[in-house]
Amino acid sequence: MPGSLASPWNKKYAAFREADSLFLDPGTAMAKLGEFELLVLLSILRQADAPYANRIREDLEENAGRRVTRGALYRTLDRLTEKGLLAWELEPSEVPERGGHPMRRLLVTEAGLVTVRETRDVLLSFFGGAGPILDEA
Repeated sequence: MPGSLASPWNKKYAAFREADSLFLDPGTAMAKLGEFELLVLLSILRQADAPYANRIREDLEENAGRRVTRGALYRTLDRLTEKGLLAWELEPSEVPERGGHPMRRLLVTEAGLVTVRETRDVLLSFFGGAGPILDEA
């Protein structure tokens, strides 16, 4: 019966969903990383001297050409933290507009670096094979 839960398709799909939802240990395979998550991690690495959310947001808007809401950025930061790709530490703030509230200094973890490198390698491999087509005018 099409669409029944016992169909071979649903069994394969359920196994795929389960495997796809697991975070793989660094070095074993490319961890699932969305485009925006990758851009956020890259931006944090680019902002090595001051990796704070407001700077990351500005970098993404200026250099990735996309509007970034605070909510979308903070949800992504939380997701990356849950995946073990990002950590943060509180720093005192001397910025008067913050009213003394501490700032989160964002840190890409070792697992995050491994994941960014693996993602880069996979993308470069695919871009290499598509070069002639992409270079056409």
